[in-house]
Amino acid sequence: MLKRILFICTGNSARSIMAEVIARDMGRGIWESCSAGANPFFTVNSLAIKILTSHAHNVDGLYSKSLKIFWEQEFDYVVTVCDNAREACPNWPGKAEVLHWSLPDPAEATGSEKEKLAFFDKIYSDLTARISDLLGIVSQTK
Repeated sequence: MLKRILFICTGNSARSIMAEVIARDMGRGIWESCSAGANPFFTVNSLAIKILTSHAHNVDGLYSKSLKIFWEQEFDYVVTVCDNAREACPNWPGKAEVLHWSLPDPAEATGSEKEKLAFFDKIYSDLTARISDLLGIVSQTK
């Protein structure tokens, strides 16, 4: 039986989308990963797509989703990746373990495209490490 993890941020355009893809690829066959936004933008940030593809992730079919479609679903983990999402979703129904990772929004990065991509890549690396730790801890304890 697949375990389920949901990543939530404000717009579901960058951080939570990247986390969804990273967890999907790391946990293939064991984890189902989803992402949503408390106030979704309904579009995926083009720089998030560039970073994901630069790390050989498949981005086909990615889209920004509303938190509402997941509200009554069961998850093993619900992870908020920004402070705004944590405030918008302080309690998750069901038995999911709720975690909070306060990450800066790469979509708010300034500078040249190269500088913005570097910031997106930093967030990608941070998410990769956190997800690796989370999935590693889970697989060792369950």
